[in-house]
Amino acid sequence: MAYSMRRVVKWSSDPGLAARMVIVMGLLAFVYLAFMAVLVAAGADAVTVLVIAAILAGFQYFFSDKIALLSVGARVVEPQQAPDLHAMVERLAALADVPKPKVAIVDTPVPNAFATGRSPRAAVVAVTTGLLDTLEPREVEAVLAHEISHVRNRDVMVMTIASFFAVVAQLVLRWAYWGSAWGGRRDRRDGNAFLIIYLASLLVWVISFFLIRALSRYREFAADRGAALITGAPSQLMSALLKISGVMQRIPDRDLREVSELNAFFIIPAIKGSSLAELFSTHPSLERRLERLRELAREMEGL
Repeated sequence: MAYSMRRVVKWSSDPGLAARMVIVMGLLAFVYLAFMAVLVAAGADAVTVLVIAAILAGFQYFFSDKIALLSVGARVVEPQQAPDLHAMVERLAALADVPKPKVAIVDTPVPNAFATGRSPRAAVVAVTTGLLDTLEPREVEAVLAHEISHVRNRDVMVMTIASFFAVVAQLVLRWAYWGSAWGGRRDRRDGNAFLIIYLASLLVWVISFFLIRALSRYREFAADRGAALITGAPSQLMSALLKISGVMQRIPDRDLREVSELNAFFIIPAIKGSSLAELFSTHPSLERRLERLRELAREMEGL
């Protein structure tokens, strides 16, 4: 095996990518603080909203792995059931310097993989039977390295925290809708406060939508970089991404819909063609990912 433990020591990040993630997180924090100030100024019961949102976020944080596995019918497999797959995950986890995640398999022809779990010690890496049938072993390792990079980077925790106040804004919007439908008449002062809260919540939700998706795309780039560093071969991930994307175009729509709930988790969303603009997507375009990997390959060749 061509791996070297030296890569664990030399794990590095892309400074430009890290800076963009920090900027996005800073913008989210600013938007959320302004949102809370508006809620308080308008007389909203901000504490109640925060408590309910915290409960929902906590549920997502602690049970996201179980929800994700159940939603696609994934089954956790033991080493004796999938020895080669477990061996790959164990080697890659050692190189990434994280505990070995649980391993799960999804019985679907859609070639894909995802990682979930609130921390490296509670992580699960899942692959589909379609992925195992489509890719060569080295390409499967590259995909697994991408998912283990998500585990190392604690992406489930980061995205849960980033989306917390977007959940708050969504709750306020729903309450405002049902309140307007069933709340009866309001005096002018209450009506003005209601309008301010509603518009602020709508604005925060829209801004958060785009910022969170930008953050998600940056973290996909970071996971691609991590996979290349772990395996030492960006070309393996490039080949895997091209094959997955190509096969996805031939998968029946019914099969894609069955796993579409996990598009944000997948290495490539289960969506045909480029029906969604990248601005609205949780993942960068395939072309941009391949270009980043080519750049990284040139960097690694020059070391």
